Formats: sequence, structure tokens, C-alpha cells
Amino acid sequence: MLAAAGLLFFLSGATALVYQVVWQRLLALQSGVGIYSIAMIVAAFLLGLGFGAHFGGVLSARFGARGALFGFAGAELAIGAFGASSAAIYYDWIGPRAAWLYEPAWRAGLVHLASLLPPTLLMGMTLPLLVRALVREVRGAERVVGFLYGINALGAAFGAAVTPWLLVRHLGMRTALDVAAAVNVSVGLGALLLALLAIRDSGSAAADEQRPLETADAQAATPSSEARQPFALWFALYATSGFCALSLEILWFRLIDVGVKSTAFTFGTVLCVYLTGLGLGTLAALPVARRLRRPLAAFLALQCGLLAYAGLAALALVHLPPDTPFFQWFFDLWGGRDSYNLGGAWRWEPVLKLYLLLPVTLFGPPTLMMGAAFTVLQRAVQDDVRQSGRKVGILQAGNILGCVAGSLLVGLAGLGGLGTSGSLRVLLGCGAALALLGFALFPPLRARFAVAAASLAALLALAPGNEALWLRMHGMAQPGALIAEDASGVVAISPEPGRHRVWVNGRSHSVLPFGGIHTALGALPAIVHPFPQQAAIIGLGSGDTAWAAGCRRRTERIVVYEICAPQLGLLQRLSARDPQVDRLAAFLADPRFEHRIADGRNALLRAGADFDVIEMDALPPSSPYAGNLYSVEFFRLAASRLREGGLMSTWAPTGRTRASFAAAFPHVLATEDGKVLIGSRQPIPLDREGWERRALSPAVIDYLGLKRAEEIAALLRELRPLDPADAAGERNTDLYPRDEFAAR
Repeated sequence: MLAAAGLLFFLSGATALVYQVVWQRLLALQSGVGIYSIAMIVAAFLLGLGFGAHFGGVLSARFGARGALFGFAGAELAIGAFGASSAAIYYDWIGPRAAWLYEPAWRAGLVHLASLLPPTLLMGMTLPLLVRALVREVRGAERVVGFLYGINALGAAFGAAVTPWLLVRHLGMRTALDVAAAVNVSVGLGALLLALLAIRDSGSAAADEQRPLETADAQAATPSSEARQPFALWFALYATSGFCALSLEILWFRLIDVGVKSTAFTFGTVLCVYLTGLGLGTLAALPVARRLRRPLAAFLALQCGLLAYAGLAALALVHLPPDTPFFQWFFDLWGGRDSYNLGGAWRWEPVLKLYLLLPVTLFGPPTLMMGAAFTVLQRAVQDDVRQSGRKVGILQAGNILGCVAGSLLVGLAGLGGLGTSGSLRVLLGCGAALALLGFALFPPLRARFAVAAASLAALLALAPGNEALWLRMHGMAQPGALIAEDASGVVAISPEPGRHRVWVNGRSHSVLPFGGIHTALGALPAIVHPFPQQAAIIGLGSGDTAWAAGCRRRTERIVVYEICAPQLGLLQRLSARDPQVDRLAAFLADPRFEHRIADGRNALLRAGADFDVIEMDALPPSSPYAGNLYSVEFFRLAASRLREGGLMSTWAPTGRTRASFAAAFPHVLATEDGKVLIGSRQPIPLDREGWERRALSPAVIDYLGLKRAEEIAALLRELRPLDPADAAGERNTDLYPRDEFAAR
């Protein structure tokens, strides 16, 4: 039965990650993809799992083995029913009605918790119920619990990988949820079948369940050295372990996000590696757990070891010479001398280096140790068949509460106040404290724990500074680079011959001085519109698009929405240090500009029809969450926020973008190459001579400079109605962002 239940729990873990990835995207469409929004979604998801684990543990203590298996089956069937209707609930029903609820962040957190609580409560219940159903004797209980936990983690790893690569990429989000729901229903029916088959063995199972607490098996299973350790201590330690694990996950994902120049595939692929390590570590510890005489000492040692590895990996990342064999490839990629856009291209060598070798090297061993720690924990606490599920549930609830604390304290406050390196130092300090606890509790092992404490303290002192870390992760060795980090992202400005390059989360976004496609996106609609008084710009970057939108002096107000907070401050630092950067100081001092740290889509959801012009700064369609801005639904939202005769401009790097834009705007002008589009709900009079006069007027030339004004005038002369053939074909939608996932 254990093998069959393991297969069912593997599939259950896979569907849980399908739901997590897709639901996060659906909810972020309304509350935004900024760090605070995502943190609230993740925290709500985890809290639901924690409540469910505790509730499932309480229920499991009241059930017999068969009753718990029936309970597991019912939970899976209910999850499947909710999953099948979740797109309608989150996107079709909540989405159009609840935009106003997502501001401020605390209220968004409550809305997310309320909407995610029903399914996550059920998900959290499944492990305690299945443990109660399958643990029939104390001896070897940790093997059953560890097997279930490990196989579920491997299933989750599979789900994390298959969601972006197969389900969303080839089927879209709604169908991905339907597939997951069908799997949940199959798991529930399979569990019902196991429960019915188990009735035949009810006599022996009942005998096992009536076995008294203090049997010879129980006495042999419980290590004498651990008998004095209260369950509350294990709860506290496992909660601390959850805090460290989730905090490290956030820091590792920040490093990977920059290191691989993140795409839509990054989160799921890297999470697959993380969960695979967790599952394999849990399973690998099963053969040795029975022989442990000091599980608490082993648990503390594993926590110290995984934190020490994290510190050593950060040191190596920063201090390896750039010309180190094999490492040179990464250094060149980070500095932009080489690039690889996963999804836009496919080559095995960079895929394996970026999405397997780098994450495995960075956090493979620590995740193995995290998984092993779970098995060790069960070795220490499982001493009663009837309480097995309850103890698993309570411990999982504590661990998840620690994860929530790590998500909020490190993911928000830590990254914002201390940065990645400072947050890592805090975690190394936690590791040193755990080593000191082992020193106090285990006199025979004091020498080893003293070495561990000293090593972690040394790593804390030697941990690289934030600037050194991010200079290395951008492949920068030259002086003069500027770096800034907070919870919303990492921004860098690097000097190059005759210009500066702006990087956001490892991707090159734009350059200074202003010019090129970004200037065109800002200036073209501002000149085509006869009276552009109010404008909105989505994305700051180097400031180029926003600056160009102000080329008409009649424009009174320009609101710039930027999701990555450090960008504006870094531009101000560059301007103060180098006032000669063309037009930058004037742009930053212009009182017409209002800079707001916000998700542009979410901001438009809550805005009125206030704008004459809306412009979207150029964003690579392969960027994470780019589908939120290149979809038919977003373009329709922007159209609804324009005044009579208002214009929107966008970069159109793909045919799907052009088709999506044309689906929202009945009247579209395009440059000759079709890469810049200007749309309106009303006809746009073709007045090329008038546009050219505006572009070459003294005021505009004074603002843009003669060369840029002439370039804009040339683009205005070639504007033409979008060819109907260019507007045909596949479109990007909210629930099927084909370009972002490189769908064929």
C-alpha cells in the first residue's frame, strides 16, 4: 500500500505546484507583480498550508487509519473541484470586481488569504492524514513519514518544471488548471480505492492502532539521549529551520534571477532544482535515521552545515578570479559580452549551465541537508501511532509559520534594509546560535559544535558586501559602476565608452544618453496628439521614454509608474556624480514628472480615464510577467483609461503583439518596420506635415536636441495605418501569454 500511496502523493505534490504557479499569476494580475504583492500572495499560500497542516493533524488524531485515508481522498477530491473552478473564481469573478481591494498592501494580503485559504487548507491537511493512514507501528515510523514527504517534494519538483515548460506554454493557464484538477480527482479516487481495499486488513490494522504507548517497539525506537527533549523544543527548532530555509530560498532566487537573466521559465525550473534536492535529501536519510542515537545533535549539525555552505558559496561567487576556467563563461554572460535568452532560443550548453549547474552548485547540497533534517526530526518525535499525524501536522504548521516569517522579514524588510549580503549575514548568525545550542546540550560533541560556531562566525565576518556581490553578478570589474538593491529588485548602471548602461535584475534595459527606440516610444504619440496635457508612462528604465514624452511644453503632468524602486535613486546618483550626462539632470528636475513605485497595470486598474497619452517603455517579451503588459486585456484596459482622442504607444517586437494591440484599438498607426504602434479608440487624422512642424519646432528641438528631433520627424513621415495582415493571427492573452512562454 505504501508504494501506491506514494504514487498518489507524488501526483498530489505535482498539482500543488501547478496551482501555486498559476494562481500566483492570476492574483498578481489584479494586485500587481511588485515584491510586496508577490510576498503577500506567497505568505497567504503558506499560511493556508500551515493552518491546514495543524487542522489535518488534529483531525488525524481522531481518525483510525482507514478514516484518515478516506479523509485524504476527500481532501484531494475537494482540491480538484476547487482547482477546476479556480480560473473562474480568481480571474473571471474576483478580478473584474476587486481591484480596489488590493491597496494598501495589508488589505491585499487579507484578500489573498481569504481567496487562497479554502484550497491551501485542504492541501495542508493531506500529509498528516496520509501519515495517520499509513503509520501502523512506531518502529520505522520515520521511514514512512520521510518517504511520503520526500516523494511529495519530488512530485512538487515535477509540477514546478512541467507548469512553465509544458502546461502553460502549450495549453495556457486555464487548461493547465483543468489538467491539475483532473489529476487531483484521480488521486482522490485512487485513495478511495486504497481505503476500500484496506478494509480487508482491518483486523490487523485495528490491533496495531490499539497498541499501548509504551511497548517494546516504542522503547527501542525512541533514543534514550533524546527522551528529555520536549516536543515544544522540536517545534521551535523546526520553525527556526523553516525561517532559515525560506529566507535562503529568497536569497538564492534573487541571485539566480540576476545570474540567469530571468525569463518566464526561470522560477519553475529553479524551484524544480530546489525541491528535487529537498526530496532526495529526505529519502537519502531514511536508511541512516534508524541508527541515530542523537537526532537532535544531527538536526542541529545539518542546520549549521547548510548555512555554512550558503556562506561559502557566496564567498566563492565573489572571490573566484574572472578568468577561472569554466567560471569565465558566467562572468562574460553577466557582463553582457555574451547572452542567452531561454525561450527565445534553445541550446543545450547554456541551458544546462544556467538552469542546472548554477543552481545545483549554489544550493544543491543545502537542500539535500534540509530534506535530511526532516527525516531526522521524525526519528526523534514519532513515538505513538495514534499521534503520528498530529505531530506531523503541528511540526509542519510551525515550519510553515517560520517560512512565512522568513518570507516577510527577509523578503521584504531584509532585502530592503540589509540587501542580499546583509540578510545572509543574519542567517549565518542564526546558524552560529544553533551551533552554540548544540554546544550547550551535548557535552561530548562540544568540540565539533565549537568549530561549527567559529566557522559560521568567520563566514559572517567574511561575507562579501552588497556592492561587491552585485558587481560580480553583473560581470563588472571596472570602476565607476553604481549598484542599488531593495526588496523590489537590483539595479546597476555601468560605464561604457561614451555611454552608461542601465541594468535591472541582471538584464540590460537601456542606455544613456537618451536616443533610439525608447525616445521614439515617448515622443511619437506626444507629437501626434494635438493637445497632450496628461500622460502616463509604464516603466522608467533610463528615463528615456518618460523624458521624451515631455517634449511638448503643453503637457502639464506625466506620471511614471516603475515597479523596481531603486531605479530613480540610482539615476539621481549618476546625475549628481556626472552632471554632463546629456538631458538627465533636466529630466530629473522637471516638475511635470511624478514618479510612483507601482505596478503599471495595477495602477491603471485603479485609475480613471485621465490620460491623453499612455506609453509603455520597451520591455523584452521574454521578461517574467511581460505577458501582463502585452496581452489583449491589458491593451483594452489602457484604452479605457484614455480621454476622447487619447493615444497609446507600445513597442511591438512580435506579430502577436501587433495582433493583440489591434484587437484593443480599432485605429492603429505603425512605423515602417512595425516595431512602434500608436493606437486610439477614435480615428487618428493623418497630418504628417503638421506632425513634422511640431517635431521641428524650436521648443521641441530645444528639448530633444536637433539630431533626435530630426530622427523623430523622419519616423513621423513614415507612420501609416497598420496593415490588416499584420493584425491577424495569434494573440497574447492574460491566460495564455504566448510570447512570454515562447509558445510555437
